[in-house]
Amino acid sequence: MECIGQNFQLGNHTALVEFILIGFSDVPNLQGFLFGLFLILYIFILMGNSLIVIITKVDPSLQTPMYFFLGNFSFLEICYVSVTLPRLLADLYRQHGNISFVACAIQTYFFLMFGDTECFILTAMAYDRYVAICNPLLYPVIMKSRLCIQLAAACWITSIPIQIGFISQIFSLPFCECNHLDHFFCDAPAVVKLACGDVFMTEMLMYAITALVATMPFLLIIGSYVKIISTILKLPSATGRAKAFSTCSSHLMVVTLFFGSGIIVYMKPKSTHSTGMDKFLSLFYTILIPVFNPIIYCLRNKDVMVALGKFLQNWIVP
Repeated sequence: MECIGQNFQLGNHTALVEFILIGFSDVPNLQGFLFGLFLILYIFILMGNSLIVIITKVDPSLQTPMYFFLGNFSFLEICYVSVTLPRLLADLYRQHGNISFVACAIQTYFFLMFGDTECFILTAMAYDRYVAICNPLLYPVIMKSRLCIQLAAACWITSIPIQIGFISQIFSLPFCECNHLDHFFCDAPAVVKLACGDVFMTEMLMYAITALVATMPFLLIIGSYVKIISTILKLPSATGRAKAFSTCSSHLMVVTLFFGSGIIVYMKPKSTHSTGMDKFLSLFYTILIPVFNPIIYCLRNKDVMVALGKFLQNWIVP
């Protein structure tokens, strides 16, 4: 593929002024269809997750730690998907994907920061379920409003300095003349692929950060659910077991989908990288999971369904 774009020659390397996101240009006949599809999905994500944020704030029956974290998670999904989807829609509409070097760095930063925050909030939600099921008598004492706010604040703040350092490392690399980014947004592995020279330290840093913010939280969540499931199976009542499983299954489904696809992309050795597979997995955790979130949490949770029904009824019929 010929590499063209605005670059400045500095010695043996090129100072990039912009990247060209290839996106889905390899299927030109589907550009209109993909624009319509992603637009519908984006509207659904905004509406579905916004409804969850609203009802967890206004409905008295949902003023519990579990729904406090769910509201945070749904708001985060809106932020997370808004980093990539509006830009993708604009590129599909214009049928070109030029993005400035600075804009690419900003998009990568916010995408990784919100992704890290999602890992942390999912971990906090698992901790909440662990305390509720394994220590039910101590639950009101442990999961007080103050602790929930502190946990949520820590989830939102922790990744900010981590990703500032990482993004500075990536975008200070020397880049080759080719500025074609074979992705639909500026993702770290795709950007590092365009760098010239030795990127070993950058790749090791990426693996280390992924292990810190994704793999370790995932293992903590799995450990929590081992204890949770063990406790549930010991419950004498079949109804109690079913109710306990129902409160955890939605969260466990989201955890499996998000962490599974994300860890594969960021921990996979460079030699085994497939651009097509990376794009597919990226679509999965950047777009499809935010779509699934309101569906999973609403359809599998009676409390949310009841609260949503009351809210819509009051909104439609004041």
